Amino acid sequence: MNFNRPLMLASSSPRRQYLMKEAGFTFTVEKPDVEEDFPSSLPTEQVAKYLASKKAEFFRPKMNDEVIVTADTVVIIHSIILNKPADRTEAISMLSMLSGQTHKVMTGVCILSKEKEESFDDTTEVTFKKLTQAEIEFYVDNYKPYDKAGAYGAQDWIGMVAIDKIVGSYFNVMGLPIHKVYTHLMNF
Repeated sequence: MNFNRPLMLASSSPRRQYLMKEAGFTFTVEKPDVEEDFPSSLPTEQVAKYLASKKAEFFRPKMNDEVIVTADTVVIIHSIILNKPADRTEAISMLSMLSGQTHKVMTGVCILSKEKEESFDDTTEVTFKKLTQAEIEFYVDNYKPYDKAGAYGAQDWIGMVAIDKIVGSYFNVMGLPIHKVYTHLMNF
């Protein structure tokens, strides 16, 4: 897609890079060096957008003519945010919580230039079938989902065998609501 300014995707996520490329964008990649923490008083539905904006702010002091796209994805179940698991035990615990349940995947996006900033989010409901302990451990041990919110990737084995239903954007579950990013960038 012909975008008339330099574009930077501020994310090390290979899935976000893949989605941006497949949507036709040419961009550079740089990872923001920020802690992914947030105020405990912040409502769970605002966390993803808050973190995306926080990542964008990291680049503001050194901006030139480029447009920066940042994103953050969180998994929410029973008002609890599941970010990236720290280790095997936490990944197994997260997947055990998601087993047989419906949860929300929220991705916040921030598009920033010197002239303006736009932030938005997208929410998808995902329902998992009931998983056995063996299935959970197989997935964690073979796919090492430590870089994924909620300890899973919809595009991985677990998505193929465990996701019963998705209401909303599949690509949002992968980490970027590319349909909304495309529209916002084309109108930016």
